[in-house]
Amino acid sequence: MTANIPWSERRTSSFSDGANTCVEVAHGPSVVGVWDTKHRESGPIVVPRARWAAFVARLKD
Repeated sequence: MTANIPWSERRTSSFSDGANTCVEVAHGPSVVGVWDTKHRESGPIVVPRARWAAFVARLKD
């Protein structure tokens, strides 16, 4: 599932303080990968795009 995520195109949170205490996100065709930059060795959490969109919408509410 993680093979179709363009890892090199991941984006850092706009709330990042530049000290590796942020979240990075990469969008693939059907899934999204999310990293905690303090624990990169754990790898990304991968979720379906629809679930990620619902999560982000809920945060904005």
